Amino acid sequence: MAQSNKSDIILKIQELTFACVDLNLYLDNHPDDMCAVNMYNNFSKQLNEVIRNYECKYGPLTNFGYGKSNCPWQWIEEPWPWDSKFYN
Repeated sequence: MAQSNKSDIILKIQELTFACVDLNLYLDNHPDDMCAVNMYNNFSKQLNEVIRNYECKYGPLTNFGYGKSNCPWQWIEEPWPWDSKFYN
């Protein structure tokens, strides 16, 4: 992952986020499934690591206290993660 470009890292974040959301929904109905809990915890750990690596390299992905910012305030810098220019 260290050699990945910005779009590759975003794709990995999207994949891991999907896996976490999907497992979260499953676990809402199957809270005693230890295998699913372990998978959720594993994907969640990976997701946090990938997000932290992205933010160290490219700046914050989200606002409102989920990530720190350097000065000047990085959140207003472009392109934003969802900006179509980001993928070019």
